[in-house]
Amino acid sequence: MKYKTLGKTGYNISCVMFGGVILMNESAEDAAEYVAYAIEKGVNYFDIAPSYGNAEERLGPVLPQYRKQIYLACKTTERSKEGSKKELLNSLKVLQTDHFDIYQMHSMSTQEDVDKAFSSDGVIETMLWAKREGLIREIGFTTHNEDIALQCIDLFDFATVLFPMNWAMGLNIGWGNRIADKIREKNMGMLAMKTLVERMWLDGDDRSRYPKSWCKPIFGDDKLAAAAIKYAFAKGASSIVPPGNFEHFEHLVKHIDAFAETPLTKEELDYLKAAASREDIKQNPIFRV
Repeated sequence: MKYKTLGKTGYNISCVMFGGVILMNESAEDAAEYVAYAIEKGVNYFDIAPSYGNAEERLGPVLPQYRKQIYLACKTTERSKEGSKKELLNSLKVLQTDHFDIYQMHSMSTQEDVDKAFSSDGVIETMLWAKREGLIREIGFTTHNEDIALQCIDLFDFATVLFPMNWAMGLNIGWGNRIADKIREKNMGMLAMKTLVERMWLDGDDRSRYPKSWCKPIFGDDKLAAAAIKYAFAKGASSIVPPGNFEHFEHLVKHIDAFAETPLTKEELDYLKAAASREDIKQNPIFRV
């Protein structure tokens, strides 16, 4: 397993992260098996959230035996001080841990999110309190909105950003270029999502194979998958979270060394550009901006 330094945190994290969505709606036995596999393969960054159905409940009983081996990131969609404090303390309890290595404002999407989160009664106050108390080590945020991401960075010295570094949107409209530059400038840690996906789901697509992915994953084209991952690393990502199914996670774990060791080639970039120019992808990005 290859590792990269996560910005100014100094954490040396696996280039593949374990996304908690993998555990959602799985049996306790399968959840334990998936976590054990990840640990065995050297994955040391786990990301989870209370908004991922029963994922916290599935990880909680398995986590204690591995806690000292991993960096654990969690999230809150609460924007108020009171609500986020309650959610943070509950996540700690359910996950049977005394701290989170990274705690994130989750899905910062609108101006209202920003105004509430950074108010005197906002979630930022919970995060500062929790850091003083030793309940969290670093503060981050997640977003699908580049303008909101840049605004958040101007308002607070975050340690990490979990952002959809998607090759198709990047090549078609320059999506992610501004945030990649800002993260590099601030020495923040970039965590990349929506990298192994092509476009939004369309009517007529068979979603049954990947019910936990809200956009269409790359499958059946290993060349495209490899180039997509290298694209995210080229933008500055330290770790990639695959779509929320074990099949994609396992594939990425098996091949990450090759993806992380060699830079994106001109041939691979040209292959990405050709794929991004397909009408189904060009007209149906993973979300509208």
